Amino acid sequence: MASVKETMSEIIARQPDDSSFEEIMRELAFARMVERGLSDADSGRVVSNEEVKRKIESWQK
Repeated sequence: MASVKETMSEIIARQPDDSSFEEIMRELAFARMVERGLSDADSGRVVSNEEVKRKIESWQK
């Protein structure tokens, strides 16, 4: 497994040379969110589609 520094370096290296600071930070944040989501899913910390639908419906009342 790659270290955090290696992973960040790879993400940065894939960005176009004219990328702004904000664009690079957005890509790093996105990668972290995906990583956390996959970790949550692996640990069983998920919400079913039905539960999400119920929550959304309760907001619309």
